[in-house]
Amino acid sequence: MSLVLAFEDEAALAGALAAALGWPVEIVARHVFPDGETRLTLPPRLPGRVVLLRGLQQPNPKLAELLLAAAGARELGAARLELVCPYLAYMRQDTAFHPGEVVSQRHLGRALAAWFDAVITVDPHLHRVATMDEVVPGRRGIAVSAALAVGTFVAEREPTALLVGPDEEAAQWVQVAAAGHGMGHAVCRKTRRGDRDVEVELPALDWRGRAVVLVDDVASTGRTLASATRALLERGAASVDAVVTHALFVGDAVPQLHAAGLRRLWSSDSVAHPTNAFSVVPLLAGAIGSLK
Repeated sequence: MSLVLAFEDEAALAGALAAALGWPVEIVARHVFPDGETRLTLPPRLPGRVVLLRGLQQPNPKLAELLLAAAGARELGAARLELVCPYLAYMRQDTAFHPGEVVSQRHLGRALAAWFDAVITVDPHLHRVATMDEVVPGRRGIAVSAALAVGTFVAEREPTALLVGPDEEAAQWVQVAAAGHGMGHAVCRKTRRGDRDVEVELPALDWRGRAVVLVDDVASTGRTLASATRALLERGAASVDAVVTHALFVGDAVPQLHAAGLRRLWSSDSVAHPTNAFSVVPLLAGAIGSLK
């Protein structure tokens, strides 16, 4: 027997994933004490294979709970414990850019490898590391991409749109999304001066009268998308929409995007958000099924 185990804030995604797999689903009960510590309660008996669903948006408090949940699941019978983490945090810092910087990707990956037999995620922010297997040494790591699903979603709504990556890092996603449906694509250049200070340089194209859809893996403050939107509209684009895999959208990100002139904003359900418009469940279920 197998089981999907999840926290209450991700119950909807867990239910959809369990239905796709034909497995039961159970919810981890949480009690937060006044001092900030958490008591977790899991089902008293777990089957041999457990898939724990836990996204790591707003990661710091969740990591402590993830450690406790993994250890508790092992004690309660999970001989095979796999983490499905639709949004996997701390992947950007994959090298030390300055002396003394902690390489978070390396150390989080080692921790996950100690807690889980496999880790499945969606569109992780990997650059100097080729595969998720390298992130979780000695364990199975699977990264699935929502790029084709993004392309299908856009093609059904704006089939003549030009897909644009707001920075060079988005090139890998926008190319796949466009190629799957024969759509045109382009990539901008980004200069980041601070967490919320971003300038985007457009490629030398005629933007007049064009419908543009910005494509990115993750949006946090939204400043990169906002800067790209303003630049495109100033160059004469007829409309600018955006679609992202991971809708973090912290603080005033969404209002800032619409203030910049963005028309429509879509995301996958990897992170629960009002902009969710398509699902990563088929990708996750397929990855789980490959772990025979």
